Amino acid sequence: MPKVTFIHRDKPAQTVEFEHGKLEYLGHGLPESFLDVAMNFGIHLEHACGGSCACTTCHLIIRKGMENLSDMEEVEADRLDTAWELTTSSRLGCQAVIKGDVVAEFPMYTRNYVQEGGAIQLGQPEVKEKDPKGDEVRS
Repeated sequence: MPKVTFIHRDKPAQTVEFEHGKLEYLGHGLPESFLDVAMNFGIHLEHACGGSCACTTCHLIIRKGMENLSDMEEVEADRLDTAWELTTSSRLGCQAVIKGDVVAEFPMYTRNYVQEGGAIQLGQPEVKEKDPKGDEVRS
């Protein structure tokens, strides 16, 4: 039974154990991913996109057990490039499937484009226009 420890910055670490194939899949992230495990045990892990690998709010830093996670797919690697406080041991909680004991730390900050006003649209250039005075403004 994998043992998963979540390290929080502002409260005690939480450790849970689960049996493979026995967790109820709640439809967020991949089955038996950090997000799936967290939701099953009532641990809050931000996931603004619903676990569809469209944001980085479920970003975690793996402190132990990287070898006990699924391999990173290209879509996750591409999305992680936009994560705040990115490290070589960063993973997205919705994509990293747990296969054995692991310790994951919540980063100090995450980027939540929705709650931050949605001003940033990935993959689209920002278009600037000029107001009547000639000053640049966002369109």
